[in-house]
Amino acid sequence: MARKILILAREAGFPLEPEDVTITPLLPESCQTAPTVPAFFEELEHNNDYFENLLAEAEAKGEKLRFVAHFENNKATIGLRSVNAEHPFYQLTGADNIVSFTTERYKDRPLVIKGPGAGAEVTASGVFADVVSIGSYLA
Repeated sequence: MARKILILAREAGFPLEPEDVTITPLLPESCQTAPTVPAFFEELEHNNDYFENLLAEAEAKGEKLRFVAHFENNKATIGLRSVNAEHPFYQLTGADNIVSFTTERYKDRPLVIKGPGAGAEVTASGVFADVVSIGSYLA
């Protein structure tokens, strides 16, 4: 997601670098620093109330949770946000991606581009193709 916001900002003429993107992790620190896979899942279980509360708060307002990259005033941020039914991201499903541009021309109604993201299958096939390519190069 950080690469996507960097590419879009750069294409729009902003000299952004990876360290310029502020990322609020989706997972709590204890999950990120778990020493093993089983420990990671244990930490997820311990933090279940945190996630349930986030979801309940959003649903109580008629909103949905989305992991969003945002660029405004030369600042790029990425993090979990609660969006209402008026927000273009509200209807996202599955591996879909959406980019919403609010500009001088599209001030009242943003320009929205929506389509399928890579998803697990396409990403896995890309990784497999890279492995095969590297393997044939090394052979």
